[in-house]
Amino acid sequence: MILQSRLEQGCEEYAYAEDVLTAGLIHVKEMWQSGADLDRHFASEHIAAWRATWPESGISDRSLRLYEVGEPNSI
Repeated sequence: MILQSRLEQGCEEYAYAEDVLTAGLIHVKEMWQSGADLDRHFASEHIAAWRATWPESGISDRSLRLYEVGEPNSI
């Protein structure tokens, strides 16, 4: 999942990490160049295959937060 996502057009960052205080809580950090790139990611075959494994993997819930940012400022 991670390797396939990192190869997608517009993927700048894609990583998983388990929360150090809450066992079993996984944080997914993604950064995409555009909303269109993220939309293509959500529609990809590997995302559909991964989501199909959720019941047998014990994934029961998710919370998604999207942030849109502009160009970084020079300091």
